[in-house]
Amino acid sequence: MKYVELTVHTTTEASELVADVMWNHTSYGVTVCDAADIIALQKDSTIFWDYMDESLERAPRGDVLVKCYLGTDAAEKTVPCIMREIAACKERSGGEIEFGTLEEVKREIEGDDWIEVWKKHFRPIPLGRIVVVPEWIAYERKPGEELVLLDSNMAFGTGEHETTSMCVELMQEYLREGDTVIDVGCGSGILGIAALKLGAGKAYLTDIDTIAVESALHNCALNGVSGRAVVAHSHLLEDAEICGDLMLANITAEVLCLLAPSIPKNLKSEGVLILSGIIESRLAMVREAYAAVGMTAVRERRKGEWYALVLKKRA
Repeated sequence: MKYVELTVHTTTEASELVADVMWNHTSYGVTVCDAADIIALQKDSTIFWDYMDESLERAPRGDVLVKCYLGTDAAEKTVPCIMREIAACKERSGGEIEFGTLEEVKREIEGDDWIEVWKKHFRPIPLGRIVVVPEWIAYERKPGEELVLLDSNMAFGTGEHETTSMCVELMQEYLREGDTVIDVGCGSGILGIAALKLGAGKAYLTDIDTIAVESALHNCALNGVSGRAVVAHSHLLEDAEICGDLMLANITAEVLCLLAPSIPKNLKSEGVLILSGIIESRLAMVREAYAAVGMTAVRERRKGEWYALVLKKRA
């Protein structure tokens, strides 16, 4: 099968934002090629290298290449959408984030080879008690660990991204045995599945993307939690009778603000809400939107350019 590889030239600072936009439009994979990552690893005293080009240490901050892969039938319409969303993201940053040239390059490639290479880059990701494991990797569970298996369609949440890892880690501090959990914008289903593996009694997963819903359904079955999970193709739960003890939403700040008036109806009194997908310039905006609907921020956490908030519904 042939694919279109879209490469966007950006900066280290903006690379995660560009990659996040791309993930919203592909289920075939996104990669970030950044020399700064190699340099950081080389300076890590816990990692040993056989060889590294010393000129990398002297290299100026340069181009970061963010690549995504698209089906040839969809690329003509999808590429302009991706570039418009990246441009909108740059505009929303208000100049606080340098995006670089945002030059785009497209080429057609054979799919079989790159899929295998892409899969080789994924390894089990430990996030507290949870270990996210690609299904094609044999991993022996250690005492105290709970495994979340994800299939080869690794889009929409793998645990590698800071926003996802913060949600999984914070969840472990607030989740109680038997809780009802709601995952808004569930993507791969990683958060809802992790909650069930950690002892939640029931998980409701919602997403507006049909591919994400299919992926979440498949991953729930893969992890043996389908009987306790409900996956819905929806912006948010339409049934106000369903109330969660814990709700998670890992989306962009703008969407989080749009959802703010709807979320409290599905959260129990004094229930916990964990939000992520927020950059610093949008943090105050999100706080204000949720304070206006009766949510009190009790904790803030940061990883890289991203923030997560823990809020409680006022009694």
